[in-house]
Amino acid sequence: MTTEAERIDTEEIRANLAVVTQQIEELEQQFDRAAGSVRLLAVSKTKPIEAIQAAYDVGQRAFGENYVQEAVEKRSALAHLADIEWHFIGPIQSNKSRLIAESMDWVHSIDREKIARRLSEQRPESMPPLNVCIQINISGEESKAGVSLSQLNDMVALVSSLPNLQLRGLMAIPAPQENFAAQCLVYEPLQQAFIELSKSDSMIDTLSIGMSGDLPAAVASSSTMVRVGTAIFGARDYSAKA
Repeated sequence: MTTEAERIDTEEIRANLAVVTQQIEELEQQFDRAAGSVRLLAVSKTKPIEAIQAAYDVGQRAFGENYVQEAVEKRSALAHLADIEWHFIGPIQSNKSRLIAESMDWVHSIDREKIARRLSEQRPESMPPLNVCIQINISGEESKAGVSLSQLNDMVALVSSLPNLQLRGLMAIPAPQENFAAQCLVYEPLQQAFIELSKSDSMIDTLSIGMSGDLPAAVASSSTMVRVGTAIFGARDYSAKA
């Protein structure tokens, strides 16, 4: 039975989602982007199934998870929602690659040959190729995963050669910047790399950049998928399983 508190949370999630969706639509207009060209990935890590269901009920379909076991459990619990789309956006440990290969629709965090090969080898033949993005360490931070832009061509060649992966684009999490201009400046080389890649392969159509703090700069810099969590689901930290 749903409690009054849970009903309030559900209504808030739906209202928040409407606000974020409207913000994206306004940014598309502001930066002369085609309507609907920027998809919203709702980051649902640590959030309960009821929260995902609430967002799904008002049209959200793509959800991002960071923790493998939690993601697998959620997919199983919501298996009746045939058109829901699961994106893995966190770092990948080798011993968790099989679970990801067997359960996710997208992976945004490919940054090592070993992981790419394991995901391809472990992807069930009964499933379509796994959609993947190569993660770029755009700010050159030692603490962050991702390949450098100088390594990108080699990683593109590798991923493109693997039969059970479908390269869809690039992902990055830049270091925080103080204003819109600085954010765009950091994104500029990534934007150019994405544009060049997309010219060479029609399946490369995804630039996964932009979160709550830099949505305008991301949309201005050719983002096709923005990752938003707290602005939709709130800051409450639910129990998660890595």
